[in-house]
Amino acid sequence: MVSTGTPAPAIADLGFARLDLDRAARTGDPEVVFGAGKTPEQISAALARLHEAHPGRAVLATRVDAEARALCRETLPGADIDVAGRTVTLGPRPAPRGRVAVVCAGTSDLPVARECATTVAVFGSAPDLVVDVGVAGLHRLLAERDRIDGADAVVAIAGMEAALPTVLGGLCGTPLIAVPTSVGYGWHLDGLTAFLTMLNSCAPGVVTVNIDNGFGAGVAAARVARQSVAS
Repeated sequence: MVSTGTPAPAIADLGFARLDLDRAARTGDPEVVFGAGKTPEQISAALARLHEAHPGRAVLATRVDAEARALCRETLPGADIDVAGRTVTLGPRPAPRGRVAVVCAGTSDLPVARECATTVAVFGSAPDLVVDVGVAGLHRLLAERDRIDGADAVVAIAGMEAALPTVLGGLCGTPLIAVPTSVGYGWHLDGLTAFLTMLNSCAPGVVTVNIDNGFGAGVAAARVARQSVAS
């Protein structure tokens, strides 16, 4: 066999999962465990193996239910567990570069906001969680305007009619990622109403991720903030 000179990718085969151990070298960030649909034992084992491969860097599991969080607490010494955000972090978080304002319209949006804030920290930026500043009380948002505008990236998280990102997009020129949540009265279609509102924002520069995707928004925002500082 003729060698191509390209080393084989490092894969940890756990039987139920094939972990991509080269992802940090390629992208700057290790693979993340998506906990939904996995057993507690699978989540704990995957986190342990990723931590073994990246001992100097935090690894993350998202959407971790109560049973899996309990097992991680028992089997992974030093694990940082966020009950509201349903995340488990293992290992030291990197020194933060830049700051991400994670702006949350209401308390009901906090699970998504906390998932986002933890992701931002694991992916190397400093999260600044600004809570309960929805447009129903616009004075609360305006009181935090300078704090939000001074960040290197902004994540705006809202359900209901999801007007928050549009308002923020008109107030500041910071890169802004909108996260619709499945929160609302009546026929909000599990967040589709908020999603369509954000996609059709009249404020320029609003980029939207999928419903309840605090993780995806956190990754993107952290990378923007890191690049802002680097430049």
